[in-house]
Amino acid sequence: MEDGYQNRTAFIKGAKDIAKEVKRQTSKKVGRSVDRMNDEYNKRSYSRFEEDDDDDYPMQGSQDGGYYRGDSQATNDDDGGHSDSTEGHDEDDEIYEGEYQGIPRADSGKGSLAGGPGSVRASAQQFRDIGVSEAERRKDQEELAQQYETILQECGHGKFQWSLYFVLGLALMADGVEIFVVGFVLPSAEKDMCLSEPNKSMLGLIVYFGMMVGAFLWGALADRIGRRQSLLISLSINSIFSFFSSFVQGYSTFLFCRLLSGVGIGGSIPIVFSYYSEFLAQEKRGEHLSWLCMFWMIGGIYASAMAWAIIPHYGWSFQMGSAYQFHSWRVFVLVCAFPSVAAIAALSAMPESPRFYLENGKHDEGWMILKQVHDTNMRAKGYPERVFSVTTIKTVKQVDELVDTGTDTPVWQRYRLKIMSLSQQIRNNILACFNPEYKRTTFMLMAVWFTMSFSYYGLTVWFPDMIKYIQKQEYESKTKTFSKERVEHVTFNFTLENQVHRQGYYFNDKFLNLKMKSMVFEDSVFEECYFEDITSTHTFFRNCTFLTSLFYNTDLFKYRLVNCKLVNSTFIHNKEGCMLDFSDDFNNAYMIYFVNFLGTLAVLPGNIVSALLMDKIGRLRMLAGSSVISCVSCFFLMFGNSESGMIALLCLFGGISIASWNALDVVTVELYPSDKRTTAFGFLNALCKLAAVLGISIFQSFVGITKAVPILFAAGALAAGSFLATKLPETRGQVLQ
Repeated sequence: MEDGYQNRTAFIKGAKDIAKEVKRQTSKKVGRSVDRMNDEYNKRSYSRFEEDDDDDYPMQGSQDGGYYRGDSQATNDDDGGHSDSTEGHDEDDEIYEGEYQGIPRADSGKGSLAGGPGSVRASAQQFRDIGVSEAERRKDQEELAQQYETILQECGHGKFQWSLYFVLGLALMADGVEIFVVGFVLPSAEKDMCLSEPNKSMLGLIVYFGMMVGAFLWGALADRIGRRQSLLISLSINSIFSFFSSFVQGYSTFLFCRLLSGVGIGGSIPIVFSYYSEFLAQEKRGEHLSWLCMFWMIGGIYASAMAWAIIPHYGWSFQMGSAYQFHSWRVFVLVCAFPSVAAIAALSAMPESPRFYLENGKHDEGWMILKQVHDTNMRAKGYPERVFSVTTIKTVKQVDELVDTGTDTPVWQRYRLKIMSLSQQIRNNILACFNPEYKRTTFMLMAVWFTMSFSYYGLTVWFPDMIKYIQKQEYESKTKTFSKERVEHVTFNFTLENQVHRQGYYFNDKFLNLKMKSMVFEDSVFEECYFEDITSTHTFFRNCTFLTSLFYNTDLFKYRLVNCKLVNSTFIHNKEGCMLDFSDDFNNAYMIYFVNFLGTLAVLPGNIVSALLMDKIGRLRMLAGSSVISCVSCFFLMFGNSESGMIALLCLFGGISIASWNALDVVTVELYPSDKRTTAFGFLNALCKLAAVLGISIFQSFVGITKAVPILFAAGALAAGSFLATKLPETRGQVLQ
């Protein structure tokens, strides 16, 4: 404590001498006007100047970053208050009041005062050694990491961590829901919006593009503006545009809303794991981060259950004329925004990460949160009398990031400069992940994230597509074909399904109030026929001729009439848009949701095993071992020739591979220091989504063609990922950097 006071005293004395020398030199040159300016300047705190040019009063060592709290500090300051270094000071030279309370200045360690005389500021800047400053920061970070781990041990693991667990779990659950939303609504949305195959593919992939951008953006921002604040903003964007997407009618606006919804939720995974890890002690970190992963599974189960309960019910809809329609799948989209909204409400009551505050020199804020963690846990355990014994915590030396905008700068320009400064800081943080110290780790993790994502997302989308293909093959095998039939004066008022009619002749026939599903008419003639109240799906007329026929209130649009001739035929009161009819696809819809429900639920055993063994066998063994077993399981896909077989293999693959994902999340959090953690995690997660887009696109192109290529791609990627994972450093038993 005595050394801390002497450092501060010498610091103030040196700063005073600098100011006096400046005043004397400038008065000789410019006279009284300059004297008045310096008098005003001398009223400011001298503690923000640094001096290494004066040999008479050298610094006795740099600040150690510690801050003292309590009455003992005030007593020592009072005892030494009349030393030579403060002799003769007046009101203008009064020391910052907070120093006597052990509270550091908000701007301590950030260099010279912005807006001071140019000569003093230039003098202070020229003595700053960037290399020495970075070395000091690194040393401070290492000391903080050791002390922070000790403090977390004292705080214990209890009510506070479990409360934060459920709050952040809601945010992770929202991410899991977002993955499934578009896949579940696509069969209905494609009819509601009359989507073409390219549009369907884009709608299926757009969420991954949004999450890729969001992971990169929010991960980088979380290291600059805070974990909690970044997560609140990202979840708010997700909630707002998820809500809007349930009401918009056009394809382009729906696509745009889902894109921005994905951008919002993209920040969930990088921030949630980093945020939660900074409240966990070393012996609890691997296990409880793995338990947190279960909420992604819960999100998938929630989405499947809601789709199962809502989408097939066509009655849950309304419309205003034919221009605005709100079908049940839109209700499902709205319901899927609830986890994100709940996460925002719960997160508002939680504090920022204390580690983030301490890394940014905010000692008191970090200390208060750690005290809150300690007191909450002790009260819950029945020890309310236990006192938080920590009085001072190491903080990290801050880099000069001041931007002098001036008082006359327009407001918009100030914001522009702040944004530019923030962008530069983010860029520097990203480049720092590729510094020699982290370069090898970053490239190894990039390879592991890419290979795992490519195989996992590619196969998980390929599985349902293969099931649909098997169903389609079975359905087409039951198709009935009719050739050269002649039908006259017949009324059709029943469902026509899965038939092909070639070279038929229909005279004075009536098609009334019926449904056509998977019907094809080729090279046929319809003469004096009447079509009324027709609803059709997958129905086409190819090379047909319509003579003196009438279409009333039908959905037989031009794209259903391929190369057809219309002679004296009339369309009256056509149905606008693509009509939904869930009764035809009722069983298929339930099958899709049930398959995804089982596939998501199957990861539960893998989650439990990884949580229980993560801190016992280590992250790398868990990651490599799970990847190897997943690689072997890929070859069983060759035997999936039925729906039940493919569903069983889907569950097997998901249950095994989830352990490697949990291990990868934990090791990524632990390999980077706190000031780069979410930036690196966000960058790697963005790469993960890019690999997902590539994997989905490539694997889908082989559906119905061959199984060998997707299986070899997936197995090869998993084998490469498991090999590279063994080259990563093991983080079990290490303090959080």
